[in-house]
Parts: sequence; C-alpha cells; structure tokens
Amino acid sequence: MMRYDYLVIGGGSGGVATARRAAEYGAKVLLIESGRLGGTCVNVGCVPKKLMWYAGGMAHALADAASYGFHVDDHRFDWAALKAARDAYVGRLNGIYADMLDKAGVRLLRGHARFVDAGTVEVDGHRHHARHIVIATGGKPQLPDLPGAELGISSDGFFALDHLPRRVAVVGSGYIAVELAGVLAALGSEVTMLVRGDTLLRPFDPMLREELMTQMSDAGIRILTGTRPHALRRGADGALRADCGERTVEADTLIWAIGRHANTDGLDLIAAGLAPDDDGNIATDAWQNTAVPGIYAIGDVTGRAELTPVAIAAGRKLAARLFLDQSEARLDYDTIPTVVFSHPPIGTVGLTEGEAHQQYSDVKIYTSRFTGLYHALTAAKPRTAMKLVCAGPEQRVVGCHIIGEGADEMLQGFAVAIRMGATKADFDNTVAIHPTSAEELVTMR
Repeated sequence: MMRYDYLVIGGGSGGVATARRAAEYGAKVLLIESGRLGGTCVNVGCVPKKLMWYAGGMAHALADAASYGFHVDDHRFDWAALKAARDAYVGRLNGIYADMLDKAGVRLLRGHARFVDAGTVEVDGHRHHARHIVIATGGKPQLPDLPGAELGISSDGFFALDHLPRRVAVVGSGYIAVELAGVLAALGSEVTMLVRGDTLLRPFDPMLREELMTQMSDAGIRILTGTRPHALRRGADGALRADCGERTVEADTLIWAIGRHANTDGLDLIAAGLAPDDDGNIATDAWQNTAVPGIYAIGDVTGRAELTPVAIAAGRKLAARLFLDQSEARLDYDTIPTVVFSHPPIGTVGLTEGEAHQQYSDVKIYTSRFTGLYHALTAAKPRTAMKLVCAGPEQRVVGCHIIGEGADEMLQGFAVAIRMGATKADFDNTVAIHPTSAEELVTMR
C-alpha cells in the first residue's frame, strides 16, 4: 500500500489547485483522475463556453459593422473550423495542467478511485492511504427521467456537436441554458427555450431577469414560459418533438440544461462513512471538513457556489490550513462575484434587492438604464441596466447588478470595492471614466 500526506480525488480546477499548493508546502501528494485534466471548466465548461461566447459576439459585431461603414456582406461561418480550433486549445490546456502537476511534484494516477475506508482508496486493485483525503470530483449534467430523454443532449453534448443545428430547443432557465441559447442564436440557429417557471435566472435580481428576457426575445429567441416536456420522440422525418402538454415543440437538437448533479457515483462514500444528499452533494462545514475526520470536499461536489474560482480558492485555503499551520485559513463564501455569459452578459455581486430588504430595515436602491455609446450608430438599441443596493445609514453598497456590454469585465473592480465595505459616498467620490458604461456606477443619483 502506498502512503501519502494528501490524496486528492479529482483533477479539475479545485483538485489541481489544492494538490499543487499542498506539494508546495512540503506534502507528499497523490492526485487521482480518470478523465481529462481540468475538469468541467477546462473541457466542457468555462473555457470552451467563453470561446463560443466570443464567436457569438463576433457574429453580432459583423451585423453591426455596416453601421460603422464596413461592408462585410460576404461572410461565412464555419462551425467545424471553430470546433477544431477550440478543441485543440482545450487539448493544449490538458497538457499544461499535467505539466504543472509534474513540476509541483504531485504524482498523477489515472483511474477511478473508490473508498475502502476513511483513510484508504483503491484504484485498479491498488490501495493508497493518506492522512488527509479531499474529494474534488465536481459535477455532471442532470438528465430528466422521462420517455425519450436520451434523444436530447446535455451541455457536455453541446461541445461535441459537429455542426450548427438549424433548430434548437433548450430546456432550462439557469445560466447554462441562457448561455447556450445566446450562442446558438447568435451563430444562426433558430432557438426556442422551454422554461418551466415564469422567468429566466430565477435566483438573480429581478432587473437582470426582466432585461435579459427582453433582449433575448428581441434577438429572436422564442421563450416559452410555463412549459415543461413530458416526453421526447423522434418523428419519421428525423425531427425531435417535445410533448409539453397541449403544446408540441419541434427541433433538430434538444439540449437539457436543467441543472447539475454532484459527481460522486462510484466513489463508495458509504465505505468512508459519508452519506451524500439526494443530489449527491457532500456536506461540509466552513473549513471544508466533511462529517468524517480527515476527509474534505471542495468545489461543485459540495453543492454551494458552483464556480471555478471558488473551488480553486477553497482548495488553496484548505492546503494552507493543513500543511502551512494556518489553522484559521478558510474561504469566506460571502459576497462572491459571478458573471453569466449570456448575450448580453450579466455581472452580479452581493445581495439582490429582495434579499437586502429581508436583511436590513434601511435599504436604498439606485438604478440606471441607458443605451451604450457603441449602439449610438447601430440599428439595434439594446439597453444596459445597472443597480446598486445600499443598506444602513452609511449606505454601504451590499449589491451590484449589471447587464449589458462590458458587464463581465467591469464587475471585478467593483467587487473588490464592495468586498472592502465601500459606501455610496465612496462611489460618488470616485471620478468617472468617460465615455464608458462603467461610469454610470459612480454617477447614479
């Protein structure tokens, strides 16, 4: 039996980050991964998704080009060329991750891990023991339990498409659904969204939800609220038909984007004394400890704040606590910024307006809606919308919500300010950068 100080199950962003830091701090580290290094983010998530989002943005820019005097009538889009370039880039990242582990002194073992007991895992019949074991196996897309569900694809399947579908149905209302719908519509697909409830992005601030639905509809995306497939079938003509009660929706490709499930199947958690919840999530405390001493969990497998930077930060803090004698090192899950790469993008940090009213008795809201300068010359006039949520007599900014061009990039700096406790007066006292959309955040009245 091989013995280690630190054994990491899962080679995604969080697992690689915590393994490298632990090795840097002097630990003997083993990382076990059965698939491609980089996990969801690198292979079927953040990175390839953002590349596809850029492609959608280029399509929008080409449509706007004539407004700026450019004649680009003869432009063609080659899905296969985009896919090949994207996949090659992802492949290079897989190699970079392997090199980083090797340079850090982390042993990489390929295979499926399962627990034998609380301190031992087995891979291909060989057992490995460690004082500390961290589970960082991430998540996977959920598929519904209904007739014909297998005829659709998940977000993973989206990245395997070898052509641009003419008609696409996207089932779901969360960030994955709106991102994929936006990309496909921008690149030329006829997109229909099937939304069980009455809105997109339900946990987000109402201003963001309402503006996104308006702009997606204006972009030609058909959004069917109160619509839930009960069965999926393929007709004799090859088309897919989603039976949604009184309505039937036809498409060439249907994408299930109805949520994700923790990737804990096959780990034999019971042998380690762990009991995941119905979604496979492993409960942890504020220090990433599970219910079993010596076993920890980070990232999407914990079911909270399912974002790549969160998994990385939590993993680094955990390594520092265990191997750098920083007993209080832990990630603060409060005020985490996030971006939805929809078209247009959304940036949000802190409390929604409703959440602020639940927590504070003194709340003041500042909003701004305008058409950005870029669209001064274009035929389309999509709006940018912003909201600051302020609380208390000092009007501390406890929430910032932006939808519109540049929202993804401008949020990071404002997230730092909000994290530091900035007030509305601090925003007001900051000189604006003109002409930008971001200046609206420091000029609201």
